[in-house]
Amino acid sequence: MPPLILASSSVYRRQLLERLRLPFDCVAPGVDEAPLAAESPPERALRLALAKAGAVAERHPASIIIGSDQVGVCKGEALEKPGDALRARAQLQWMSAAAATFHTAVAVLAPERGQALQFVDTTTVYFRALSDAEIERYIAIEQPFDCAGAFRCEGLGISLFSRIVSEDPSALVGLPLIALARLLRQIGYELP
Repeated sequence: MPPLILASSSVYRRQLLERLRLPFDCVAPGVDEAPLAAESPPERALRLALAKAGAVAERHPASIIIGSDQVGVCKGEALEKPGDALRARAQLQWMSAAAATFHTAVAVLAPERGQALQFVDTTTVYFRALSDAEIERYIAIEQPFDCAGAFRCEGLGISLFSRIVSEDPSALVGLPLIALARLLRQIGYELP
């Protein structure tokens, strides 16, 4: 099989892909992630997953490229990475006792074979009613400043939820492994 490349600088996506036990490299795609006018969250996630994979495929056309992106929404507002405690606190207060939907897209490009496969997972997270004290404790412990929605579901952030509705729990972390494994098998990779 051709070399496999993850078009991402995300440590979370790299850790997820490692679970499939395939050798791969990571290459930062350098793609502008700004939303386009009138673009829905799933459309934005898929456009960016394809753009990331495409940018890396231009530099590595003999490889198989994986691109992924996630767009979260709560009450009609996009959820960005908070960057600091103040914005993380505001996001968690906004999502308290509400549902947030995360659209996680994955694209697999095989340029030399002319193949482009894609999938978008939708996961809905239902937050408990969170007190200010709970939010403060969570932020102090986990410091989720680099995660859209200001939580890490694979860590202590799971305690913020009343439930999660998803076909693929890895999608919420940033890379839908069930769909990705299916796409990689279609390309020709052998996975259990």
